[in-house]
Amino acid sequence: MSGPLAGIRVLELESIGPAPFAGMLLADMGADVLVIDRPASTDLGLKRERWYDVMMRGKRSVTLDLKRGSSAALELVGRADALIEGMRPGVMERLGLGPDIALKKNPKLVYGRMTGWGQDGPLAPRAGHDINYIALAGVLHAFGRKGEAPVPPLNLIGDFGGGGMLLGFGVACALIEAARSGKGQVVDAAMVEGASLLAAMFAGFLKAGSWTERRGENILDTGAPWYDVYETKDGKYVSIGSIETRFYEELLQKLGVPDLGQHDRSKWPQMRAQFSSAFKTRTRDEWCRVFEGSDACFAPVLSWSEARSDRHNVARKAYVEVAGVPQPAPAPRFSRTAPAVRRAPPERGEGGRDALRDWGFDAQELERLRAAGLGFVERG
Repeated sequence: MSGPLAGIRVLELESIGPAPFAGMLLADMGADVLVIDRPASTDLGLKRERWYDVMMRGKRSVTLDLKRGSSAALELVGRADALIEGMRPGVMERLGLGPDIALKKNPKLVYGRMTGWGQDGPLAPRAGHDINYIALAGVLHAFGRKGEAPVPPLNLIGDFGGGGMLLGFGVACALIEAARSGKGQVVDAAMVEGASLLAAMFAGFLKAGSWTERRGENILDTGAPWYDVYETKDGKYVSIGSIETRFYEELLQKLGVPDLGQHDRSKWPQMRAQFSSAFKTRTRDEWCRVFEGSDACFAPVLSWSEARSDRHNVARKAYVEVAGVPQPAPAPRFSRTAPAVRRAPPERGEGGRDALRDWGFDAQELERLRAAGLGFVERG
């Protein structure tokens, strides 16, 4: 056992996207995460093979039809420190596993809920995805170049940053409070609110008048030529973020171009053309050598595959391989209680028996759970 959450038991109900990501974060930090999987994969019409389902790493699994086996699920709730679920509002209540029943069974339980719109409000019962949540949060509007349509930033902002990461943070906070008070509570994590929270800095910028809501006209949204990406001679790209004056001056020196006035917006189009022309005179790797050791805030734009072999990432051991799948290592790092990926993603029911034994269920109780519909196998 390793990681700052070693000894914490988390019950995760199978879902997609942000809730499993939160479970992965907790498992990476040492929590014993037991997933209640469906007996057979439906995955909302998507076939998932577990060996490359990175967000299932470090976990163990039991199987259960929640529509028929809520009593078995409640037995697990009674032994858990936290529960995380990603159902639509009202589904857990209809299954007989809502917060009122769960907290009655286990008063110290932290009950983590992940939704797009939140547990209440006009949109609460409606379907949605990351793109919809960040759109309503005002965040999607800011991504894109001047005169062009907004560009969805994959599903990183709603699902994972504003969703799963905020749920993991909320659960960890509630676990600390429960250790003091002896009382559990519900954590209502909504992706629309999490996405808004990620953009907190810009609320201050807007009020101060230092940011405009016109896309592509600000210093961090490709409006400024010294904070952007540029194509190189070989069709690849590099990034520059030379915001501070001394870094900007070093950028000019490395590019060999004159200063047109960093903050003179009337000169930005000319400056952008100047930078673009300069960067196309060398390949991406040649520019890496030019900027080696520089403070101009330069980095090559790497693909995911390239990033794994970058010398800095290699030196930091930023990637691990699990079940043959290269993937990001657990983060952040701890000096004493180092996190780790303890096991590969489980097949349905894999490791369940061992997990239940670790959670304190004896042989007789295991047979009773099996009779109530719980499925598990020895491996893991």
